[in-house]
Amino acid sequence: MSEFLLLLHQDLNRPRPGSPDEAMAMTRKYMDWADRMRSEGRLKAGQKLTDEPGKVLRPSGGRVAITDGPYAESKELLGGYFLITANDYAEACRLSESCPHLQLGGRIEVRQIHEM
Repeated sequence: MSEFLLLLHQDLNRPRPGSPDEAMAMTRKYMDWADRMRSEGRLKAGQKLTDEPGKVLRPSGGRVAITDGPYAESKELLGGYFLITANDYAEACRLSESCPHLQLGGRIEVRQIHEM
């Protein structure tokens, strides 16, 4: 089996939960999906990232330049990830289709891990 990274992208202007109960219900959907993947032996790791864009490091004239976010003008944010196992891209995508992130308006980028 191969490992696949599911990158959970979300719109910065997405609707936010209106109450703590709504936020907990949303979190519960992710937790239930992760629990199911874990019980099937598929889930290796996963976390929600903070809602800030982070930092990007690039070489610049012999030094390292540190800038905000991947794209300062972006309207999208990388909100979290899951690391799963699957036989191939087709299976990884099929498993990803049931992730609540898609029903909540996000998009999922599926990338295979190159084993070294």
